[in-house]
Amino acid sequence: MGPAVRSSVVIRATVVGLVLVGIALALPLAAALRPLREHVASIGAAASAGSWGDEHAFYKRDENDIGPYSWNITGTYKGSWTFAGATNGSSRFLEFVESKGDSVLELLSTPTKISGVHYVQGSVTFHDVIDNAHNGGVAQIRLEGVYIWPFRQLRMVANSGADGEPLQEEDYFLSNPYHLLRIFSSQVFQESSEEKNRRKNSLTYDMEKHCNTEIAAKVVRVSSNPNDGEHEKYRLEGLMESPAVDDDGECFSPILLNATSLNVEVYYNKAVNYTLMVTFISFLQVLLLIRQMEHSNTQSGAAKVSILMIGQQAIMDAYLCLLHLTAGILVESLFNAFATAAFFKFVVFSIFEMRYLLAIWKASRPLNSGEGWEIMRRELSVLYSRFYGILLGGILLMYELHNFLRPLLLLMYSFWVPQIVTNVIRDTRKPLHPQYILGMTVTRLAIPLYIFGCPSNFMRIEPDKKWSIAVTVFMGIQAAVLLLQHYLGSRCFIPRQILPEKYCYHRKVEDSTNQPIDCVICMTTIDLTQRTSEYMVAPCEHIFHSGCLQRWMDIKMECPTCRRSLPPA
Repeated sequence: MGPAVRSSVVIRATVVGLVLVGIALALPLAAALRPLREHVASIGAAASAGSWGDEHAFYKRDENDIGPYSWNITGTYKGSWTFAGATNGSSRFLEFVESKGDSVLELLSTPTKISGVHYVQGSVTFHDVIDNAHNGGVAQIRLEGVYIWPFRQLRMVANSGADGEPLQEEDYFLSNPYHLLRIFSSQVFQESSEEKNRRKNSLTYDMEKHCNTEIAAKVVRVSSNPNDGEHEKYRLEGLMESPAVDDDGECFSPILLNATSLNVEVYYNKAVNYTLMVTFISFLQVLLLIRQMEHSNTQSGAAKVSILMIGQQAIMDAYLCLLHLTAGILVESLFNAFATAAFFKFVVFSIFEMRYLLAIWKASRPLNSGEGWEIMRRELSVLYSRFYGILLGGILLMYELHNFLRPLLLLMYSFWVPQIVTNVIRDTRKPLHPQYILGMTVTRLAIPLYIFGCPSNFMRIEPDKKWSIAVTVFMGIQAAVLLLQHYLGSRCFIPRQILPEKYCYHRKVEDSTNQPIDCVICMTTIDLTQRTSEYMVAPCEHIFHSGCLQRWMDIKMECPTCRRSLPPA
């Protein structure tokens, strides 16, 4: 038998197997779940039994339906859960915190060879179920079953203990950005591998091995919003029961499910708008960096800027570049948008901030610039190794201390502090342009405030108003201190009693020779009989006009006459 013949036989056997599986799931499963309808009628649930099992629905199909596969229920459904009875009764595996809460269903529907029958895989996630600090009270159950389109009936079961390992969550919605970015955000901001192992040994997994979870639901079409476009919107109403495998009571009381499908296009547009915001912010940061580099384009001006401040911002942009690139790889449908945002962040840190970092480093080592290329290359390699070492160490630190992510982010957003300390120690004059201070403060706050402050952010992270206010106030205080140092002096808020003694350039000079003294900068005579504020005396006793020496010191902190180092003015 040749390879082609064997392949044909395998394909035919697969098709026959699918047909048999569809028949086995469609007919016996519907009959096996009929007692659920009787139970709903007995407790007077809102979703009646007749609405779930009306065989006449086949002849009452909507005229707008084109064929048996026109209703594709694949997608994410968000809604609520509540106990069907007055009390929740006893639960063998789940300790319910509340009598109702939020629920999320994620379904993947695949047509079968049987007309009107779809094979459905998915999962249902309950919030406010387990009183457990590690998983936030969340319980998730993986399901599979059939969707009988003519009757609008969805029948699903979960019994992973008998059939082996449960289905993998990542295999469901490979093209659903809502689902995949939820996984991505939980991995980055909440859950680690240790917590996954702990959750795998939790009561939810134990329940899957000892409980037969059964869902009987009806899926109806909801009138779409004009903003939804061509997106079909569905509503799911049903009952979920979980009898024990050994017929010893129930694992938990019957639960009513009520959920509505989410428009992935709206979620997709939110993610794209976020990447556009990041791209625009990166462009503004490039303009601000160029403005600051022009402000400190001299050797003296660059030496006033803290290298730690620029390095910390460069590391932040490198993290954002890696984060957006990872998100683009994870969500294939959003790769172009996230890759664009990652590219602009890469340009910001690798070209502009690293170039400015090198300029500051070179300005702070004027003596080494003329000592040969070997010394410069050696010190430059040390600078790069420290930068990328801190970059890698920060990633490992955040991975190990992910539970303290918000305090770490608050520490990362203290990048103005090194410049404030440098200004106080060196008593520098106007190292940063005010536009750079205000612009960088606002643009740096945009991303964390969107993630932790926007209630409808696309990453499905719950807003944290306290942390958002804290980081905004913290950044505002840093910017305010820098602006005070710019306009009132670097040590304006430091008590004079604790300040070190500062050299006074405006001291009285006794001219005993009565000979005119010329300023070597402007080559004009200095009148020593005027006020001391009109001229400045260097430690080397050379005298200059105040305006001339101040402009000179903005370029070089050296005496124009003897090249001796000058203290801060």
